[in-house]
Amino acid sequence: MSDPAVDDGTIRRASTTIAAGTLVSRVLGFVNLAVLAWVLGQQNPGVNAFALANTIPSNLFALVAGGLTSAVLVPQIVRAARDADGGQAFVNKLLTLGVTACLAIAVLVTLAAPLLIPLYAVQGVGTVFDADAMALATAFAYWCLPQVFFYAVYALLGEALNARQVFGPYTWAPVLNNVILIGSLALFAALFGIDPAHQDPASWTPAQIALLGGGATLGIAAQCLVLTLFWRRTGLRFRPDFHWKGVGLRATGKAAGWMFGMIVVTQLTIVLQTRVASLAGPQDASVAVLNTAWLLFMLPHSILALSIATPYFTRMSAHASAGDVRSVRDDLSSSLRVIVMLVTGAGAAIGAAAIPFGAFFGRTPAEVVGISSVLIAYLIGLVPFSAMFVLQRGFFALGDTRTPFLIKVLQGVTVSLALLAVALLAPKPQVAVGVALATTIASTVQALVLALVLRHRIHGLDARRVLVRTALFFAAAVPAIGAGVGVLALLGGFSRGFAVANTGTAFVSVALVGATVLAVYFALLLLVRVPELQAGLTPLRRLLRRT
Repeated sequence: MSDPAVDDGTIRRASTTIAAGTLVSRVLGFVNLAVLAWVLGQQNPGVNAFALANTIPSNLFALVAGGLTSAVLVPQIVRAARDADGGQAFVNKLLTLGVTACLAIAVLVTLAAPLLIPLYAVQGVGTVFDADAMALATAFAYWCLPQVFFYAVYALLGEALNARQVFGPYTWAPVLNNVILIGSLALFAALFGIDPAHQDPASWTPAQIALLGGGATLGIAAQCLVLTLFWRRTGLRFRPDFHWKGVGLRATGKAAGWMFGMIVVTQLTIVLQTRVASLAGPQDASVAVLNTAWLLFMLPHSILALSIATPYFTRMSAHASAGDVRSVRDDLSSSLRVIVMLVTGAGAAIGAAAIPFGAFFGRTPAEVVGISSVLIAYLIGLVPFSAMFVLQRGFFALGDTRTPFLIKVLQGVTVSLALLAVALLAPKPQVAVGVALATTIASTVQALVLALVLRHRIHGLDARRVLVRTALFFAAAVPAIGAGVGVLALLGGFSRGFAVANTGTAFVSVALVGATVLAVYFALLLLVRVPELQAGLTPLRRLLRRT
């Protein structure tokens, strides 16, 4: 691969491939969550113990896949492709080093399970994590923490594939993970039933813990190993190489050092978020509900923002490597406008359907209220969150990880202060909503600061056009949400009617409300002839044809 450039056609095809794989994976993820809620519920100590143990390695994966690997590996591998050997030696040494380090880290964190669980949760009488729940979470952690190795290797291989313009496998591999998870939960229900006694952490047996925790880890391992089947498409042949000097890893290590600082800051805020969430009452929304709402929140970001930004990032890295700052600026403006347009519409649809979404995943009226309230609190920050993602990659394409680290510190201080206020002031039933709002506030602050600093670095962000378009998208979303809420009212969403009667009617209501919002939103944008509409809908049309 001599030319790392990515043209517009490649971006459209890659975005469609990524979006299709993410969509299928997310649909299966919803099925997985629905089965988990059916078997264990959403607001009780048993399910929160499993959610906590399974959240620690997945948080590390989010940090690595969304930060360290994409920020460091993609630009470095794109540059290495210009070497005489096409980057072969660099990639071999880098992957060998990464896999070795990941294995050592995974062993250490697994052995440290009894220390990690008390770090993430506050034990107390009358809270969701009493002594029995803490013991159950620790037992789950021994089974779940090896996921750290498979998550990290999956990220390393996946970003290496992306850097070589092989975009599909990284996105489609999680489908296998979700299939295995669903199978594990179904087997658990068949063997042990869905007795409400599962909600009592003292009632769990070693066999139950092994099946649920082991099934979760097996899914991640399969997701990782399937990427090795596609390695030949990179044009490289991997051979372990433990001679790590002489191929330019020093620059990679310097960039990774700042990214590691970002990881530390982010991990500290996640620890604080989880500890505050553990202050909720035993039957209140806590870690499990936050996980469910976060998955719904991430749906438009992962399908739309991630699928569009990933190939753009590869192209921005190539432009930055060639010193073409103007093209980097153009790509940032274009990707920001299209992504904001799409996630605004999708976020509006999900927000209007928050109540039936709660009924789809929740068993009781309390769970419906808990899930929908936390979801709305997250969705307020969806546009800043997706914009932050794109802006960070602008810095990463320029080879600058130091500035995002410093801004991440500011974000960490912001979220810490907000979470402290939640811990001191929020009543137990509203703790999870407070945690979600704290995340929204921090993401908004980080996005604004990133934009201001990056604008100075690349002499503009086409800010006027981006802001005008954003205001237009928000204006179109208001009547669209109104129309969706009207449909929800007709379906009995506010009177315990059809929309929240059971899982099936909730699913139908989500589809009707969401479709109404999207139809009104895009009709209004079509009416005012928004230029980004054609660019944004092209990948969606390709996606519909493929699915």
